[in-house]
Amino acid sequence: MATEAHAAEGATGYIVHHLTPFSVGEGFWTLHLDTLFFSAALGALFIWFFKTAAEKATTGVPSLSQNFVEMIIEFVDQQVKDSFHGKSDLIPPLALTIFCWVFLWNFMDLFPVDLIPGVAGMMGVEYMRVVPSTDLNATFALAFSVFFLIIYYNLKIKGVFNFSKELLLHPFNHVLLIPFNILLNIVEYIAKPVSLALRLFGNLYAGELIFILIALMPWYIQPLLSFPWAVFHILIITLQAFIFMVLTIVYLSMAHEDH
Repeated sequence: MATEAHAAEGATGYIVHHLTPFSVGEGFWTLHLDTLFFSAALGALFIWFFKTAAEKATTGVPSLSQNFVEMIIEFVDQQVKDSFHGKSDLIPPLALTIFCWVFLWNFMDLFPVDLIPGVAGMMGVEYMRVVPSTDLNATFALAFSVFFLIIYYNLKIKGVFNFSKELLLHPFNHVLLIPFNILLNIVEYIAKPVSLALRLFGNLYAGELIFILIALMPWYIQPLLSFPWAVFHILIITLQAFIFMVLTIVYLSMAHEDH
């Protein structure tokens, strides 16, 4: 629910306030402290929950947390088996980390839009954006991490010579078409992290904006709109985490293949 202070600023001021990050620095060296804090906290939560479930795992009657963790691990492992055709001990845990971490990022969108920023305001923090997925810095950082792994595995599996040959002679295997091959491959490789980052950012930014717009409506209308949208949004946040994970697996699988 919109606070009176922010409501007095008008709808535009309220929206801008909620979408402004808590940051320090200027220009390229600007740090979004809220994104860094929530990303680190959610990553630590993921590690703690899975570590605790692993330590308490039993061959007898499993606990609810053990069932939940095993279900997620089996689900991710199946996606890796279906999409990844190389051999790597890194890909399954990487896919699991990406799926769970991105899901937790997105899940923050289901908290009431004024709850955490309101608490931060009482502590003297004017701006607080709680959904890391609505920050392009976070989505691009994760996407570029995947991109660097793509380049690394291309070089490791294929070698510098074969990887260079692939860039120069694929898809058109003719020396006169090398400039076109280079251009097409550059576009293809750049499109991978850009599409990963913008897809996740765009969907979650739009979802957060809708929650903010609902919060600007009269209090008696908000539950009628926020609850159905929250239920639908659960599908969106899960689907976006799944898509990011699957595309990562596919891109890394392609890096392990020779043409």
